[in-house]
Amino acid sequence: MTSLQILKKFWGYDAFRPLQEDIVQSVLDKKDTLALLPTGGGKSICFQVPALMLDGICLVVSPLIALMKDQVEQLRNRKILAQAIYSGMNRQEIDNILDNCAYGDVKFLYLSPERLKTPLFQERLKKMKVNLLAIDEAHCISQWGYDFRPPYLEIAQLREQIPDVPCIALTATATPEVQKDIKIRLNFAPDNQHFQKSFARDNLSYSCFEELNKSKRMLKILRNVKGSGIVYVRSRRQCQLVSDFLNQNQIRASYYHAGLTQKERDFRQEAWINNKSRVIVATNAFGMGIDKPDVRVVIHLDAPDTPEAYYQEAGRAGRDEKRAFAVVLYDKKSLEMMEKRTRQSHPD
Repeated sequence: MTSLQILKKFWGYDAFRPLQEDIVQSVLDKKDTLALLPTGGGKSICFQVPALMLDGICLVVSPLIALMKDQVEQLRNRKILAQAIYSGMNRQEIDNILDNCAYGDVKFLYLSPERLKTPLFQERLKKMKVNLLAIDEAHCISQWGYDFRPPYLEIAQLREQIPDVPCIALTATATPEVQKDIKIRLNFAPDNQHFQKSFARDNLSYSCFEELNKSKRMLKILRNVKGSGIVYVRSRRQCQLVSDFLNQNQIRASYYHAGLTQKERDFRQEAWINNKSRVIVATNAFGMGIDKPDVRVVIHLDAPDTPEAYYQEAGRAGRDEKRAFAVVLYDKKSLEMMEKRTRQSHPD
């Protein structure tokens, strides 16, 4: 089957988005590939389509459990065999999954970078026919990225064990410095391919308002813009306070932060994805890899510390390519605090 036939059969699309087909072809040509596509730009299709065309299994290194679960569920809904290994699983479960990957028909195995060096995985890797190595959220590999994770550096060692397997690195946010770093740290071949789509999102309106009463302005926005929304705040305490405030004002809201149990986080996330709660109030622990297409508004009551982080979070709005809004509400005090934090984290 051709890449277009695969796309039509499993995703129901008649055509690729700009650059997707070129990226797919680069992978099929066994080129190491760096793909920079805007948030919501269909990055996963760029490695899933060629992996389905090739004999064997695709290893997907991913930084978050929520991201892995979401992608595995989407693949299974399309009748594609996929598995994920993450913390909380017992040894027997992991053993069974790795057996299926080595001897069965599993097409995608998602795992965190921390799992790559475990003896159990290393032993089974020798028996797997790996067709592609995909690195999701690849900015995490860079010391210049905003989310540097040292275990990502061990991916280079994994590549030595599967030397003939091409690697695709995908991200929505990477400065030129980070792009260069990704290629070096993943041992990209000299003839690697690099694809970058404009990060402009024509359907997404960006606004910034200086506001003394941010809660009042937030309410007004949520009443004017119908549909699902995310409100980002900086602290866990604020999550609950803002969520309570919205519920008191007849807007169904929930909250999400890293202090909740995994079970609570999964429950709240599912409720929001299925529109049982309209708005989720969250810290930056929420959102990476969450592919909810119909988010109409993302409001920041506290702006993130970097433009890259803001772009990631704001970009969760309007993934269905319909009109959506990204709004930052700020006051003089919050700007002073941001400047102070930036100065503290970048001493001269």
